[in-house]
Amino acid sequence: MTITSEQAAALRRRYTRRHVAARIGVYVAAIIVAVLCAGPFLWSAITAFKQNRDLYNADNNPFVFNRPPTPDHVTYLFTDTQFLTFAWNTLWVGVLVVLITLLFALPAAYALARLDRPWSGPLGIAIFLVYLIPPSLLFLSLSRVVVGIGLQDSTWSLVLVYPTITIPVSVWLLMGFLRSVPKDIEEQAMVDGYSRLGAFARAVVPLVFPGIVAVVVFAFTLTASEFIYALAFVSPPLQMTVSTGVPTQLIRGDVFFWQSLQAATVLVAVPIAFVFNLFLDRFIAGFTAGAVKG
Repeated sequence: MTITSEQAAALRRRYTRRHVAARIGVYVAAIIVAVLCAGPFLWSAITAFKQNRDLYNADNNPFVFNRPPTPDHVTYLFTDTQFLTFAWNTLWVGVLVVLITLLFALPAAYALARLDRPWSGPLGIAIFLVYLIPPSLLFLSLSRVVVGIGLQDSTWSLVLVYPTITIPVSVWLLMGFLRSVPKDIEEQAMVDGYSRLGAFARAVVPLVFPGIVAVVVFAFTLTASEFIYALAFVSPPLQMTVSTGVPTQLIRGDVFFWQSLQAATVLVAVPIAFVFNLFLDRFIAGFTAGAVKG
């Protein structure tokens, strides 16, 4: 069958229209999903600057300033609560927990990934199952440990306890990343004169850096959002983290300081989202490698 030039031109136009329509559909769908996902964040950001008479009127649009915005509730968060102290406690506790997690999880995952033993796989699964134990079953026994060590009502108790949550799942994740690295790489490094530890540090760690980024993001966000242990072990306001300090000082009986609560949510979420987006490609690559090769 012979196609004339007019028919070929018509087919090209039809294909172009379909291609353009498909691209427009993808972009429209992406915009709709982005707006839906950003909806809660936008609502929080707008609510933080609303007046009480605007917020508590059910007929007002929650995404529009029906009355002039005011910074009073954001100012209240900084002047009448210890929000900056909460944020600082959350930051240094998260950083220490991440460092402790990597210090223990990397060698453990490397050993389990490289050990040619029949029990290495079941042991890795058993370590992961520890993560699935609900904190509500453990905080009573762990509180006895914290009191026995003398860390009650101290933020250091969280530095002690949080690795029990982050290390098991981090070991499980890193095992998948390390299994994606061929053994020949570290063997070649040892042939070149490195010890096993040197080969691990110089040849293996750079290759599993996406997995390390995934573990860092996971451990820090889990630490920043954890509530039960932070509530059970720490009661002085100056020792609290954001997860307990903000609701404790901004929820008083049946009075909710909604604007200040939403301002705290936005101020905590923005830095974490910014850092997360800096390492987004490595984070996705790490989880993909772990899922495919694990």
